[in-house]
This record gives sequence, C-alpha cells and structure tokens, in this order.
Amino acid sequence: MRSAQQEKIGRNDRCPCGSGKKYKHCCLSTQTAAVETPWKRQRDASDRITTDLLKILGRDFRDDLFEIWADFNQDDAPHPLDKYPDEEMIFSPYTIFDWDPEEPVRRNGKPKAGLILRTYLARAAGRLSELELLILDQAISRPVSFYEVVHCVPGQSAVLRDILIGEETEVEEHNATRAMRSGSLVYGQIWILPEVATLGRLAPSALPPQRKTDVVKLRVKLNRKIAKQNRALNASDLIRYREEIRTVYLNIRDAMHIPPKLCNTDGDPIVFHTIQFRIGSAQVAFDALAPLAKFVAKKDLLDSAELNGDGSLRSVEIPWSKKGNKIHESWDNTILGNLKISGQSLTVEVNSTNRAKKICMEIEKRLGMHAVHENTRTRTPEEMLQESKRDKIARPPVKRTEAPELALDPELTRLVEAHMQGYVEGWVHQKIPALGGRTPLQAVNDPDGREMVEALLLGWESHWEDPGPPGFARPDINAARKLLNLPIKLGRHIN
Repeated sequence: MRSAQQEKIGRNDRCPCGSGKKYKHCCLSTQTAAVETPWKRQRDASDRITTDLLKILGRDFRDDLFEIWADFNQDDAPHPLDKYPDEEMIFSPYTIFDWDPEEPVRRNGKPKAGLILRTYLARAAGRLSELELLILDQAISRPVSFYEVVHCVPGQSAVLRDILIGEETEVEEHNATRAMRSGSLVYGQIWILPEVATLGRLAPSALPPQRKTDVVKLRVKLNRKIAKQNRALNASDLIRYREEIRTVYLNIRDAMHIPPKLCNTDGDPIVFHTIQFRIGSAQVAFDALAPLAKFVAKKDLLDSAELNGDGSLRSVEIPWSKKGNKIHESWDNTILGNLKISGQSLTVEVNSTNRAKKICMEIEKRLGMHAVHENTRTRTPEEMLQESKRDKIARPPVKRTEAPELALDPELTRLVEAHMQGYVEGWVHQKIPALGGRTPLQAVNDPDGREMVEALLLGWESHWEDPGPPGFARPDINAARKLLNLPIKLGRHIN
C-alpha cells in the first residue's frame, strides 16, 4: 500500500526518487509508460523470447557465428560486422529465427523455423504462452520486405506500404518512428498481433527515397517470375523469394557505406593536380596559351593581368575551357582547369589525371622547349580533407567577436539559381542509369517507371528541404514535375 505522501505528489513537485527533476519529467513518465497496453505486452513477450534465444545462440552456436554472418550477407568472405554499426538489429532476428545450414524454406514455399528457433521450441514449447507462440509464428511466416513510410507520428506510429505487394499497415512503434519521415524506405518485418501491428525486425537505417528504384526493379523481376500464374504478387511469394529480396537490401546497404565516388563532368575520378613549369618568357607563354581560353578574348584576359614597371607582362591567369559539357547538355562551356603565369613560373591546376595529361600535351605542343616541367603534386579529396582536419587542430582557437552578416550578391544568387534550374529542367531529357538508361520523360510512360522517377524527385526534394541561410540558392523541383506531367508537391520549394 502506498503512503499518503506518495499519493499527494504533484506533477510539478520534485520527484521522490531524489533525481532533482520534476516528478512529471522523471518517475511519472516511467510509470505512465509502464501501463499495460497491447504493444507493451507483445514487446515484453518478444524481449523474453529473444533473451532465451540469444542464450542458446551463445551457448550452443557461438562457433557458427561467422558462418551465419556469411549466410546473411550471401558472401563467403563478408566484411566484419563492425563495419556496419547497429546491423545486429536486422542480423540478430535472421540468426535466431531464420538461419538454417540446411534448407530455410520448404519446397512448397512455406517457411520453417531456423535451427536455433527449432532448438528453442524443442526445449520450451510446453511453457510458452499463446502470445509468445503467435510471435514466433509471425517471425517465421511474415515476409521481410521493403516499406515506404506513408505517414509517421514520431514516437508513436507509422503507416507503412509494402512496395512489393502494395499492402498498407498502420504499426505502433515508439523508438524506430523517431527517425522515420514520409517518403523514406525501411527494410523490415511487420507482425500482426492481437490488437496491435508492430515492427518485429527492422534494419538500422532508413533508406533514402531514391533507392526505391532498386525495389521497383525487384518488383518487376518478381512479377515476371509469376506472370504465367495470372495473379498478383503476394506475401507467400515474398517468403519464397526472400533471398533475392535480401540481396537488394544488402546491395543498398553496402552502397550507403561506400564513400561517394567524386568525379568531374568528364566522368573522371577527381584527383587534384598542381603542375609546375619553368618558362623563359611570360609574354611568350601567354601568347601561346591564351587560345586555351575558348570564350575569353586575349585583351579581356590582359585586363586583370599585372605588369612590370617597364610595361612588360608579369602575371596573368588563363581559364582552360571547352565548348559544351558531356553530362550537362544545357551548359555552353566547361572550365577544365586554370593556368597562372607569374614571371618565369607557370602553374597549372586541374582536377583529374586525364586532364593533367591533356594539358601537359598542350603545353608541350604550344611552348616546346620554352617550358620545362619541374614537378607535379597530386591530392585526392580524402587527402585534402585530412589536411584540413590537421590544420584545424594545429591552429589556435580564434576568439570571435560579433561579426556582421555576410552580404550575398543578389545577382550572383540569381545566376547560381538559374544555373541549377537549368540543370534540373535539363535532367528530364538525360538518360539515367537508375531508369535503365531511359530519360525521365520516357520512364514516366509506364507505371513502374513513373514510380521510379517520383522516387528520384523525392530524393532531390528531401535533399533541399533544409532552409539554409538567407539568399541560399536552390532549384525548384516542381519545374521538373511540370515537364514530366507529375503532381506538384506543395510546401517543398522555399524561395
């Protein structure tokens, strides 16, 4: 029986546990959370089962962990588990419910319990409750699939749509929904239990919207497999093809852990080159190399040049350029690099090995013996990042005073926005690998392609959702939607 003092504790009183916090922010919230609900009953039952299954794993199958990890990854020599933070969230359920060194799915397509679960049932089946048995049945009979977040109430629930079979389910989920947002994708398993549907297993990271293209391609592939049966893809099919479904998840997961490959607009990997030449005459070098600036006249280049006291040329910069662009069809020209003449020194900066070779050939052709190569310094983006980090550590902290807000040039902002907008609107005419080499205009003509284009646009919109600083340039993705005759998304573009 509680004391009268405990019964009279107010929400804003100090908590009697001694934490120093208000009661409503401390034990009251814990007590409220402890109220028995269908979600909490299933979660407590699931936790009990999982604890027992993990004990069996640790005691009887510890030596099999590498084999299990290899099976899960469909790879005889997978990367170690520690390369994938929190991957245990999806790997552990596979281990205790699904893993079977023999045959995880019967020939009739129906699933069966994995080896660890069978071992557990042989020892504990007689003392399991009806709810616990139902949870175990859901763990092996429900498909592990890809879901799109249709709607989410963080910390409470989400409406998830199975991208492969179209089913929509409202699930109660407290922790995982905090990181969900409408349009994102998740890979997991839904359990349908008395009075509640919830996530029985879930991959640790939400997948970006644009990766939906991979899932739609999988759906097309699976529909072809059952085409002769004249029926729609269903949950039983997802069980039968669960290895292929996991393959897609693994490919997406691995791609998300690979640092993006930075390339220039020629498609070459970015490697910054600084190339030094010794030259005999600044004027001779300028006259020979000025034509490399395809769209700037010699007299305009000289407007920003520095002269010696006798009027002779001392230093000048030459932008190396070409007409058009391989990737961006809307671009009139492309800057390939920069050449700086200073006295008897010529410094060239380019961002790829191919461009470095080409400019060296040009200099040799145009200057011959008047230019002698002295050295070349190369740096990858990763090396530059490490240098930046070291410099930041080495520099003493600067005491900052109140600084005026940077004034953004409105004309420059308009130019950047126009450039970005031109790319967005030109994108609809480009052949996109994720669309099977089709342009977005071609892809929207069939339902699957239309869904993939929508996913790519949603990925763009998600990227540009953050407001950014005043004057921050961003494209209007709705312009591409209009060109593609797709529904306009309200509230995503911020001027």
